[in-house]
Amino acid sequence: MDFHVTILGSNSAAPAHDRNQTSQIVTIGRVSVLVDCGEGTQIQFRKFGVKTSRIEYILISHLHGDHYLGLMGILSTFHLNKRTKPLTVFGPKGLDEIITVQLKYGNIKLNYPLNFVLINPKEKTKLIDHKFFEVYSFPTKHRVPCTGFFFAEKPKPRNLRKEMLFKHKLNLEAINNLKAGRDVFDEESGELLFSLEDFTYPPAHRRSYAYSADTIYDPDLIPNFESVDLLYHESTFMESEKERAHETFHSTASQAASIAKQANAKKLLLGHYSVRYKELDGLLLEAQEVFPNTELSIEGKTHILEEWKPY
Repeated sequence: MDFHVTILGSNSAAPAHDRNQTSQIVTIGRVSVLVDCGEGTQIQFRKFGVKTSRIEYILISHLHGDHYLGLMGILSTFHLNKRTKPLTVFGPKGLDEIITVQLKYGNIKLNYPLNFVLINPKEKTKLIDHKFFEVYSFPTKHRVPCTGFFFAEKPKPRNLRKEMLFKHKLNLEAINNLKAGRDVFDEESGELLFSLEDFTYPPAHRRSYAYSADTIYDPDLIPNFESVDLLYHESTFMESEKERAHETFHSTASQAASIAKQANAKKLLLGHYSVRYKELDGLLLEAQEVFPNTELSIEGKTHILEEWKPY
């Protein structure tokens, strides 16, 4: 099953240096989730070939304009394109009012069901419980209520040892129990018939992605995404602007790398760059000194979370 993250926007407060404001598409299987929606996001859809029909959920981290001002345009375009599939928008208090006012005074009655779900900015909350994955919000520390998002595949079934299936007669119930992680016993005698160790391999790795939205440097975030496969963490400034980062409740690239290292993340993506930086090599180098497996968020680039088996 596909699991990948496509960067649509990587800048902070304003578009500059051919970089757009924050937005990403997370795709798991045939479902896409839009994460934040800076101004001009739908232009990025066209530029990078995003299949908008697959977008079932939109997550808005907070109500600073560089994270949501593109939303109304997308909702309107979906309407103009005769979308009928339901869409669920998750966001902070006030976002539903913003949407409603614009629809009201534009005299727009959407062709599709639009559901709004309020995010609690104070505690970790499960937002999406899909057949194949789940999404949680978690609080970040910013100037306004703000949340990050954690994506994880559902636990996977164990893998059967095919050579053992040829040697033994297993009914469907026994096979299902083994795949679910349960030994199979004789119902009358209690004797062990088929053990997990003998008949199965461990399940494939459960892939995960964390989007740590705008935040001051905060190690308290780490339990929300410990050992994550891919961590996106804002890196608005370089260390030379560390005081500015603290004043504005943002992070430096080095601080983002420190969080990734402490969280035992497999890989770090930097993003939310200040418009003062035309070139980004300095941010990357500062982060790599702390956490070598760091990359820049580059618009149009897709980061694939590879599936692997622990055997």
